[in-house]
Amino acid sequence: MARVAVVSGGSRGIGAAVSTALKAAGYSVAATYAGNDAAATKFKAETGIPVYKWDVSNYKQCAEGLKQVEADLGPVDILVNNAGITRDSAFHKMTPEQWFEVINTNLNSLFNMTRPVIEGMRERGFGRIVNISSINGQKGQFGQTNYSAAKAGDLGFTKALAQESAGKGVTVNAICPGYIGTEMVKAVPKEVLEKSILPQIPVRRLGEPEEIARCVLFLVSDDAGFITGSTLSANGGQYMA
Repeated sequence: MARVAVVSGGSRGIGAAVSTALKAAGYSVAATYAGNDAAATKFKAETGIPVYKWDVSNYKQCAEGLKQVEADLGPVDILVNNAGITRDSAFHKMTPEQWFEVINTNLNSLFNMTRPVIEGMRERGFGRIVNISSINGQKGQFGQTNYSAAKAGDLGFTKALAQESAGKGVTVNAICPGYIGTEMVKAVPKEVLEKSILPQIPVRRLGEPEEIARCVLFLVSDDAGFITGSTLSANGGQYMA
């Protein structure tokens, strides 16, 4: 029977590439999404991957949603915590709503999504958890105190849970993408992209969502069983930790 993988934020951008790559590799995939019904419906029609709608910042919704996934597909073996949002603002102008929305979605979601499945993984002696952090969780970014704090928190979560889970056959790793050619990044004005962003990247191009997906494929494989608590930077050389 195929291993079951859940990808949060799995119907668009990096998440869609991860979901599609996992299915192509033989996994049984469930993709979650928060609110874009049209995009999720289109993704399901094009890929055949089932989609599930819930808010990853809400623990009850995550627990109930994951329970439904397990009823439909089987126990969750692989979890990719990819869902994330931005609410950018200089900190001295940031509202409490901008702060807590990002912290709840980008950091607290790791607890909400992982807690309901971790016991089953430990009992079965196998699990793969991959947390999609960010280059800005490593180096910080002007106007993203909330986002950088959450993504840095993802890395601490990864390292601590990796230590707790290693003896039970469960690995926990993180990926820190740099600038990836998603819908959001490609919406940046061409002049800004060419003059301000690309010169920061030694390889002189944006990354592709599929390149992040290949990183995930490796980390969830049996071949990566000796790798846990690690952070894989995929940023074209922009930041070397």
